[in-house]
Amino acid sequence: MTALPLASLGDSFRAFFDAVGDFGSNIAAVNWLALLFGLASFAVYMTLRARASFNILRAAYPDARIRFRNIWGAYVAGYGFNSVVPARGGDVIRLFLTRSSVPGSSFPAVASSFFVELIFDLCMAIPILAFAFTQGAFPKPPDFSKLPAFDLAFFASHMRFTLFLITVLAIAGLVGFALLSARVRRFWARVRQGFTILHDRRRYLREVFAVQFAGWLFRFTAFWFLLTAFNVGGSVRNVLLVLGVNAVAALVPFTPGGAGVQQALLVKVFSGTAAGATVAAYSVGQQIAIGAFMFGLGFAAIFWIFRFRSFREVIAAGRAAREETEVATG
Repeated sequence: MTALPLASLGDSFRAFFDAVGDFGSNIAAVNWLALLFGLASFAVYMTLRARASFNILRAAYPDARIRFRNIWGAYVAGYGFNSVVPARGGDVIRLFLTRSSVPGSSFPAVASSFFVELIFDLCMAIPILAFAFTQGAFPKPPDFSKLPAFDLAFFASHMRFTLFLITVLAIAGLVGFALLSARVRRFWARVRQGFTILHDRRRYLREVFAVQFAGWLFRFTAFWFLLTAFNVGGSVRNVLLVLGVNAVAALVPFTPGGAGVQQALLVKVFSGTAAGATVAAYSVGQQIAIGAFMFGLGFAAIFWIFRFRSFREVIAAGRAAREETEVATG
């Protein structure tokens, strides 16, 4: 019973490191100017996403003095940490740093404000995935089990376990809700505070959705330049396929930045677009470039804005703040 998962895991590592080797062999062919423009565009995308988050928080806490620099720093620090650590641990860092940047805020309200951002993401992901699946190059969900990406292949080939896991998580959520029933009313009041901006549809469209769409255009531009930088070729179709790959990888956050899943899907999607070594080099080169750039930017943010010397210090401070909040609320 364990042979298949172990084999899939081995194939996943082998494919990933083979692609890293191709990246090293093709590094001299990288268009460095296009790479620079791609990373700059990605930084603008991150900044606009942070601005949308700032506007959501400003609506939730209209009387608080919130500095955009801090919200931006929390956003890029969280994304940077997610680029090198699995299971989206950067979201916890972002939650703590954001909460500490908004006077009088609570963890539930700040966390719920993050979910407001997902409305736009869902609106974009559905048509992009629909387009990707109609292009022929994008594998159908049943074929995910054949890809050399252990996490994606495992869940795709063990649907009963996947459904069981989803059911267990749902039941655990309900049990947790019941156990915390004494504090449910106060908790949901704070959660609703994070959704405040949704009560004003025009303000939401103007200050969140429109800002996120502007950011999405820069993200589109970033991937166009990155495709060009690694000689795959920038085009509307290719960028939309990359965005589709990112949407799938976001559903399986068990590796840093979706590494492995993205690499396997990108190789499959662009197998007929460029030479195999070129596609393999792009599949990991893009992840390495964005991951290293965002990790560096995130570390600069926690050092210069929040005065922490490492991500470990941020995690320790966040844990202590959470414990203090639990004690204060009983």
